[in-house]
Amino acid sequence: MGPRDLAAAALAAAALLAAQRQPPASSVTTFEGARVIAGDGTTIDNATFTVRGGRFAQVGPTGGVAVSAGSRRVDLRGKTVMPALVDAHVHLGYRKGQSFTADNYTRDTLLDTLDRFAFHGVAAVFEAGTGRGELPFLVRSDARSGARYLTAGRGFAMPHAGPGVPMRDAPFGVTTEAEAREDVRALAARRPDMIKIWVDDRGGTVEKLKPNLYRAIIDEAHRHGLRVMAHIAALDDAKDLLRAGVDGFGHVVRDRDVDDELLTLLRQRPNVFVLETLWGERTAIYQGKPAWLDEPLLRATLSAAEVAQLAESFSRPLTAEQRDGARRLLRNVARLNAAGVRLGLGTDTGGVTGGQYFGLASLVELELLVRAGLTPAQAIVAGTRTSAEILGLDDLGTVATGKSADFVVLDANPLDDIGRARSVSAVFMRGQELDRASLRSRWR
Repeated sequence: MGPRDLAAAALAAAALLAAQRQPPASSVTTFEGARVIAGDGTTIDNATFTVRGGRFAQVGPTGGVAVSAGSRRVDLRGKTVMPALVDAHVHLGYRKGQSFTADNYTRDTLLDTLDRFAFHGVAAVFEAGTGRGELPFLVRSDARSGARYLTAGRGFAMPHAGPGVPMRDAPFGVTTEAEAREDVRALAARRPDMIKIWVDDRGGTVEKLKPNLYRAIIDEAHRHGLRVMAHIAALDDAKDLLRAGVDGFGHVVRDRDVDDELLTLLRQRPNVFVLETLWGERTAIYQGKPAWLDEPLLRATLSAAEVAQLAESFSRPLTAEQRDGARRLLRNVARLNAAGVRLGLGTDTGGVTGGQYFGLASLVELELLVRAGLTPAQAIVAGTRTSAEILGLDDLGTVATGKSADFVVLDANPLDDIGRARSVSAVFMRGQELDRASLRSRWR
């Protein structure tokens, strides 16, 4: 037997072993005794749920769910189950370890990052406008493991006014309405999951996308059945974008306090969503070393150098402007929440301020939302059901009959302390337990 035959035999054996480890699609697995946080604001303290063919078949109080003969049974007494998270604002492909460059934008980097999200219990992510070429659409169509991958492909900005280097050239740089519409039509042919625009001069360092251009982009996108998410920082821009028909915001207003006029505009458009991306302001919000820096979860996916880099960022001195900005940001999130605005979870991970903390940031974002005034239950709903709805993922976001069985098993109850959402014991995607031990070995 030659080398090729040996390799083929080895691959066949591995495939057979993998198949033997996976229960057949028709089999039923029964999970018993866990507290189930459904993702819609309700909780079952002692629940039983069944999974068949990768979906929840039954969910209810223990004793109220029929357990079929021959069902594989999993004892989850003492554990808490919640839906896997959905992160609706990330930037993939540019971060590889501590390296941050466009050269990293490869299929392998994208797939590895999706695995990192899944490891932390994130079921799906949306790449917000920094895709390059055909690759994001190819990966979206054939990725079979890790978090689900949605993408805007290339976003829209003024020329050379995209997000920070090395992503500056990723968006379409447009100068005329005709050019903007033509680029939207070209992008629409690839069926992006949403369109992203940048309406921010980033402290006067770049030119802000002009109103006539973003109006043309929004109008053309809607003609093709596509929604538009805007990167904003200024209150006045948020108001004008709402009048122009924008569908959502990738950030919260930062330059001023949210006012009644903005809230009125948002109430007139109840489907408009806002993603807070508080993770990007983590050092100013915490104003000191957070306790989770010492948690073992960080060491599972990050090198010692990466952990040290993250820890060092919390020791840098803050300016009065940074402290005031963080307080304003938290006030604005609190006011949006109190007004019933549709809040989802986004982290900007992979971008300039987001860093390479894929998945970890999504979990910490829940804690930051609670610091902004949401209850733990509200933060979980934002990060599960609402974010899934924002991305049109109707089968994700809740533990409910018929939904995809994407869920996280926790060692402690995050309703008591939202930080316990990081006590991840196991992750299930499409009904199958993720082999987190193998992933840890790969990254080490």
